[in-house]
Amino acid sequence: MQILILHTAQQVEALAARMIADRLKAKPNLVLGCATGRTMEGVYDRLVELASREKLDFGRVTTFNLDEYVGLTADDPQSYHYYMAEKLFSRVNLRPGRTHVPNGMARDLAAEAVSYEERIKAAGGIDLQLLGIGNTGHIGFNEPLSSLSSRTRDLALTPMTQEQNAGMFGDDPSKVPTRALTMGVGTILEAREALLIVTGAHKAQILATAVEGPVTSMVSATALQFHANCCILVDEAAAEKLVGREEYRRTFVHEPTWAPYRDFILSSERNA
Repeated sequence: MQILILHTAQQVEALAARMIADRLKAKPNLVLGCATGRTMEGVYDRLVELASREKLDFGRVTTFNLDEYVGLTADDPQSYHYYMAEKLFSRVNLRPGRTHVPNGMARDLAAEAVSYEERIKAAGGIDLQLLGIGNTGHIGFNEPLSSLSSRTRDLALTPMTQEQNAGMFGDDPSKVPTRALTMGVGTILEAREALLIVTGAHKAQILATAVEGPVTSMVSATALQFHANCCILVDEAAAEKLVGREEYRRTFVHEPTWAPYRDFILSSERNA
């Protein structure tokens, strides 16, 4: 696990987009695991900018989203199908048949979950999985007590998660669906690379718990401590409660691996 601390949320978004673009250049048939949420909006905006500027070709890319609400149609503005279409899919040359989001309207949710796992396997597995972290410490919608070996399934959302996501539902938690289909923790850990993106002071405590606390099913993000190739991008606000933050800062500043990305961040700021 590597933790990279940047000054601002904008730098985090820019670096995440740059990393995605570089993975695509290295592997044109990239299998990308997509996440949603406010943090990801900025990442996708930056990625679309890079795609335009550098003529990135998404024609052979396959995507798999982490999750979807149960009971929302694909054209519902609050669904993640709709979110992805608006934020990314319609803005680059992704082929519709290569974009996958769990079907929260499936008559048989258990069968849909099995099918989703099979589609991921048929695609060769996920190369790069994008992740955010919820207020309960969930990745995907893997709420407290999710098994660390869990697979794609439907589950109940906690009141805290409904409260967190109420902004997309007129700030009314009661309008947030009570269940969701989500990749399991075990499914997520099978991605060849994981990129967790965390910004804002409101995420500082749960981030510290996830990366510096004990591994526990109560906080599914702690399972990323087991991932052999996980990078966590955070801004200063989100890093505030990390005990090892001074050491983590040195990684981005001094590790030769990250030198091209340091130059990219400086260039992005000059051109902003």
